[in-house]
Amino acid sequence: MAAPDLDRPAAAGDRGSPIRLPERYRVEHVIGRGGTAVVYAARDTLLNRAVAIKVFTSPTDSPKVLREQQHEAQTLAGLSHYALVTLFDAGVDDADPASPHIFLVMEQVDGPDLGQRLRSGALTPTQVAYLGLDLCDALIYVHERGYLHRDIKPANVLLSGRESERRLRGKLSDFGIAAVRGTSADDGEFTVGTAAYLSPEQVEGGRLEPPSDVYSLGLVLIQAATGRVAYPGTVIESAFARLERDPEIPDHLPERLRAVLRGMTQRSPGDRIALEAARQEFEHVLAQEIAAGVPAVLPTPKVDPVALRGTSDAEYARITGIAARLLRTPAAFVVIGDPGQETLASVPEVHRGEIAALAARCLAVDADAPWTVEDVRTDPRTADAIRSAPVRSMAVQPMRAMDGRRFGVIAVLDALPRAFGAEEFSVLADLAHLVAHEQDLRQAVRRALFAR
Repeated sequence: MAAPDLDRPAAAGDRGSPIRLPERYRVEHVIGRGGTAVVYAARDTLLNRAVAIKVFTSPTDSPKVLREQQHEAQTLAGLSHYALVTLFDAGVDDADPASPHIFLVMEQVDGPDLGQRLRSGALTPTQVAYLGLDLCDALIYVHERGYLHRDIKPANVLLSGRESERRLRGKLSDFGIAAVRGTSADDGEFTVGTAAYLSPEQVEGGRLEPPSDVYSLGLVLIQAATGRVAYPGTVIESAFARLERDPEIPDHLPERLRAVLRGMTQRSPGDRIALEAARQEFEHVLAQEIAAGVPAVLPTPKVDPVALRGTSDAEYARITGIAARLLRTPAAFVVIGDPGQETLASVPEVHRGEIAALAARCLAVDADAPWTVEDVRTDPRTADAIRSAPVRSMAVQPMRAMDGRRFGVIAVLDALPRAFGAEEFSVLADLAHLVAHEQDLRQAVRRALFAR
């Protein structure tokens, strides 16, 4: 968790002003400082985990300041989402009885914030798409609960898994000026938020609704894709530039990515793409980039769709091909349906019958979490399905529809013993989500046709 308006990472060992916290928290060093708070790296000795402690520097003798600090704590306490920084605890630092300070204990994210990351260059289109997925999910969740963030900027996007080139994960932080939907942008000053990332309606002091956050997120993702602020300059120059022109989106970016970023940054709130639609577009960008970005030197598994009971489908064959190439395995399969009544499977052409039988076995396994098989011939879940096919190990990801219903599995197969880790399952989970989205779209089309 990072401080708002964080200017710099502090040197290790820099403790700043002494603070008094409950004995369970051992302060280690300052992570950074902002205009309203100092954030410390610390350890929760009771639960033996790393945490970040945000101590507000403004004194609580001002009713307005106290109200803002309490508001952030109460807002975060009611939110729980994988793409939001989690609040663990809160309290009052009374080291100076005359000037107590509220503190928040939050999860410590293991990477830099987006602003720090962009100092080393722009993100790839694949990384931007992953980041867009996470942050759209976070804002959909926040908006459904009646809040707007109002201060989306690179410093408030924390990155987890900094070493991952394929799966960049983002977490949205700092709800210090979050507001209930429909409030005014005018807070008695010029505006709220950070000038370079304001929506046009924030600049004009108008009524704020979810499209305002969509616009700010669009500017952040444009900067992530280009490495440059879309509206540089002084506060006034930056704020009012967006009322006169749209942000520049370079031609070298994939067209689908350019289109969704344009949709997010339309000047009129009514013309902006909705978060749910933006999220779907980032999924499509991701699928295109994964398919196009696989090195040509990798062997291309020959995968054919085959019906077990029902119709074959080339789209699912394409997804299994992507899974196999990306995870560098000889083959992969998708199977959809109820155990014993499979409607569709996409399996390799070679040893089709045995692998189709293996797919049916995997479909029958009642598991919510992903699972692995070290040896298909001895594992009780898969034994006797394989006789001659060169399959030894596998990783299986259950697939769930948007309504939570389990409807199939996607799996990759290897001819050698292999350990599959979190990175591989992260890729499988993303592809499983693409299949789920495709299934939901097809069901919606069928419902629409039958309703005529």
